[in-house]
Amino acid sequence: MTPTRTNSPVLVVGTGLLGTSVGLGLRRLGVDVLLRDASPSALRLSVDYGAGRPAPAVRATDAREADTPRIVVVCVPPDVAAEVVGQSLVAWPDAIVTDVASVKSQPLQQLRDAGADLRRYVGSHPMAGRETGGPLSGRADLFIGRPWVIATHEDTTVHGLQEIEGLALDLGATPVPMSADDHDEAVALISHVPQLISSLLAARLVDDEHDASALAGQGVRDVTRIASSDPTLWVQILAANGARVAKVLRRFAADLDEVAGALEGVDEPGARRRIAEAIAAGNDGVARLPGKHGKRREFASVTVMIADRPGQLARLMTDIGDAEINIEDFRIEHSQGIEVGLVEILVVPEARAKLVDELTKRDWRIAA
Repeated sequence: MTPTRTNSPVLVVGTGLLGTSVGLGLRRLGVDVLLRDASPSALRLSVDYGAGRPAPAVRATDAREADTPRIVVVCVPPDVAAEVVGQSLVAWPDAIVTDVASVKSQPLQQLRDAGADLRRYVGSHPMAGRETGGPLSGRADLFIGRPWVIATHEDTTVHGLQEIEGLALDLGATPVPMSADDHDEAVALISHVPQLISSLLAARLVDDEHDASALAGQGVRDVTRIASSDPTLWVQILAANGARVAKVLRRFAADLDEVAGALEGVDEPGARRRIAEAIAAGNDGVARLPGKHGKRREFASVTVMIADRPGQLARLMTDIGDAEINIEDFRIEHSQGIEVGLVEILVVPEARAKLVDELTKRDWRIAA
């Protein structure tokens, strides 16, 4: 087995998407994983998929050495995270306990108010997920290449920090130490507000009286992709970070109001400039987002038309590989009403001409 920084066993409490993914990732490395969940069916599914073995129903004082966790990873909804962390700190007095809730300030304060031993608590948050949850959505590679925030606080010990950083590294993530407050400010902007904006825009489609959604292309799909998220979970997340989210939303609303005013009086002096500046500011914002390998770089795009039948996408990728061209990213869009797909291939700018030439030679149709 590959040497790991994480010692066996690890107890994972909560076998949804993140808990099952943690278990699958650690099991792939040979780490012994114990699983616990309030839902027997969720636990059984996670076990059946290979994320670990059921944790014995014993007290810490009665547990065998092989069943005594070195690390406890709490993967439960945000509104009960502090409670379960507190219970775990008491049940396993020699373990380091972390939680993966997407809000860090509230659980930390609740644990502090309850008098918990914060020396053994290190909150964390892997910046990874999917639109669907539950054990069936778990993936061993979910965290590879993703940031994993380690929410340090004044009582964080070197041992605790090393244990959770090692866990993140073993799962392929990149540890990012931050305070709980800084983390919550960051996710309000890059996660919580985007969820609300996506949901609110998608909700406009409900009142679509002209069947405009039938004309939808990749743009509206991109913006509303995360709108299918679980409302119950998101109410918990947003409630725990409400003030920070509201602050960003107020600024966004002010920008929207200003642009809407410019559009209503588009022939007024300065109106077109205000609209252009809003779009240009968006260009600047997108440029700040890290791309492949964390680098910020512009890529060139080539759109290829493929028949919507088995094997076509695989053949396209094989042909690009045979031409020794590296794909930086790609997106797929299906044309409305015809069995044709549009595959947008992103490459470094200097490779674009070669890609077009090689695909043309292989009889692929390049969309203008």
